[in-house]
Amino acid sequence: MLVASVKVSALRAAVVVFALAVLAGAALWPSRGVVTVWSGQSYRGVSDNAKRVAFLEKFGWTVDPTPTEVVEVVIPQTFDQVYRNYNKLQKKQGLDLTPYKGARVKRWTYRVTNYPNYDGEVFADLLIQNNDTVVAGDVRTVAVSGFIQGLARPNPQTGVPTLSPAAADITAGMFPNRAV
Repeated sequence: MLVASVKVSALRAAVVVFALAVLAGAALWPSRGVVTVWSGQSYRGVSDNAKRVAFLEKFGWTVDPTPTEVVEVVIPQTFDQVYRNYNKLQKKQGLDLTPYKGARVKRWTYRVTNYPNYDGEVFADLLIQNNDTVVAGDVRTVAVSGFIQGLARPNPQTGVPTLSPAAADITAGMFPNRAV
């Protein structure tokens, strides 16, 4: 039978406890620079066109209620640089495509009619799995010098994404570890 004993000084024990407390605090402390858009639970129930339009309206967007395009998309098993960058955008708004690698989703595209301080065409995309759950979303242009952003509507004065009051109410408390 092998018996081992360990002598731990009070100082070492205190250092270990302090280090664990710092790690736990870092995991629980709200991160900055992340715009929480919606809770995973609230992304469900977009099973018809009226619900998809209402979903976008909660972010302050006015859209043409007739989709400009509906296509089936297969999220690749391995992300290339384009998908890695797109997933970074999704993660900033509380979503993540990683669990959906290889999944078939539908991309519903709507024309945005109220994008602030921009005269070109703007579109909102929703990637929806099982005709029910939004797994990704963006607002973008197709112009060569265009842009792509998350679903949060930018403040017309600052250009910083903001949430409509309805979206802010929905997100309150949904992601306690992320900033709104």
